[in-house]
Amino acid sequence: MPLSAPAPRTARHVRRVTYQGFEREDGLWDIEGELHDSKTHALPSLFVPGGMRPPGDPIHHMRLRVTVDRQLVVQAIESSMEAHPLSGCKAAQQALQTMVGCSMARGWRQAIQTHLGGVAGCTHLRELLFNLATAAFQSVHEAFQGAGDGPPRHLGQCTGWDFAGEGVRMHYPQFHTLTSNAIEK
Repeated sequence: MPLSAPAPRTARHVRRVTYQGFEREDGLWDIEGELHDSKTHALPSLFVPGGMRPPGDPIHHMRLRVTVDRQLVVQAIESSMEAHPLSGCKAAQQALQTMVGCSMARGWRQAIQTHLGGVAGCTHLRELLFNLATAAFQSVHEAFQGAGDGPPRHLGQCTGWDFAGEGVRMHYPQFHTLTSNAIEK
């Protein structure tokens, strides 16, 4: 069901974020993210002749390509900043290399904060990285597998995959009615 009709309003900001996953011939996976911010009105700019950025002109336009193995460990990372509001923004790209060797499967957000938090990185690239892990899980089937005989990682992580729920009963009956406490033991 769609959202209800909105109150009268005027659009002021547009953010587009997309993710794609690609299986490579060498057995690795490329997960790509793109972020594009723009305004619907003219905006002051240091980089645009005349000092004004026209409506629709990107304020942020950034891309990431993170190469992972089947266990979602980062093997390589590449970025581009086609549009950014300040001259110092591009320097944040260097710190991305500290994410090589980190795992998207466990502790991903903490690793991002540790390596790229504060002024070490870029807020917008961090935002892209956070959800890049979800795209990786959706792309790399092996990422859904559990460790040994344990349940797949996505079980117990949302209402639809509740161990006591219908989804687990139908698709993973061997784990139906397990609790998160039983798995941790």
